[in-house]
Amino acid sequence: MSNSCPILVTGAGGEIGSVGRDIAQRLIDQGQPVRAFVRQDDERAEALRSLGAEVFVGDLLKMADVAMALRGCRRVFFTMSLSPYYLDANLVMISAARAAGNIEVLVNISDIEQSYMTYDHMSASREYRLQWLGGLVDDWSPQQRAHWLAEQALDWSGVPAVHIRATMFVENPLLTWFPLEGVLKHGELHLPFADAALNPIAANDVAEVCAKILVSPEHHIGQAYALTGPELKSMPEIAADFSSVLGRDVRYVAQSLESSDQLVDSILATRSPHASEHLKVLTRLVAGGRYEEVTDTLAILLERSPTTLREALAASPRLQEAQITASAD
Repeated sequence: MSNSCPILVTGAGGEIGSVGRDIAQRLIDQGQPVRAFVRQDDERAEALRSLGAEVFVGDLLKMADVAMALRGCRRVFFTMSLSPYYLDANLVMISAARAAGNIEVLVNISDIEQSYMTYDHMSASREYRLQWLGGLVDDWSPQQRAHWLAEQALDWSGVPAVHIRATMFVENPLLTWFPLEGVLKHGELHLPFADAALNPIAANDVAEVCAKILVSPEHHIGQAYALTGPELKSMPEIAADFSSVLGRDVRYVAQSLESSDQLVDSILATRSPHASEHLKVLTRLVAGGRYEEVTDTLAILLERSPTTLREALAASPRLQEAQITASAD
């Protein structure tokens, strides 16, 4: 398979720590040509140019833009931020890739609930789904359903694909954004996950896996990898990791689902009702125990020990910035 063509990376204009941006940087560091698909030509696009990427400014929902971005590319990484149009964008990419006819691999990132989202489960009675999903919600979020449908379409398309199904990122706002004020001001980690445990995964590990597959995809075509973090953490254990990183006592305080919903809505409902709905469903899936599985797939693909939660927190730009701001106040 050729590696002289540019690798198309969508979502490359994300913030520092985002998977798309991290993948682009890893590929460039390995001498791979990268075409970074971004929505706006801003400082993030300029930062990608400074790394050595070819920047393509376009809209993932426009066939003309996607078709043009694919010209000369044979390998693709596809991701898109939480959006009610995620499935539309995925189908546009699939259609353009089919028309190109020369795609060697399309690496598609999904959600860990893909491991449990089967036709049988999704078409079962409400009572069964409620029990299966932990008793707090009877269906998946619209974003998760869009991911599942996108996977079906990609499999039907015949485009060579690899599905990366990642569990909840350490960088998820529920874990390392929304609770930070309480952590830094009061030493309290407010999370809406009751007594459940969680298997968070570091975004940099997911990016490394995707980059490895994009460079050498031959043995991965047709695979669907369910990736979890290396540890199953109780909520008090997560608080202990915050304590270790911050050098101060942090204790877990169970947050009610209603209180969490209000917080999520206050931050996201006006800006993105779709993202708000997804995160509210996610809190219930975690609290219901649907994220308590740990696999060794990540370590096998990385060929090293995965990043622990404590290590990921210590390296978190968001946490570091919040600490600086809190100290200044």
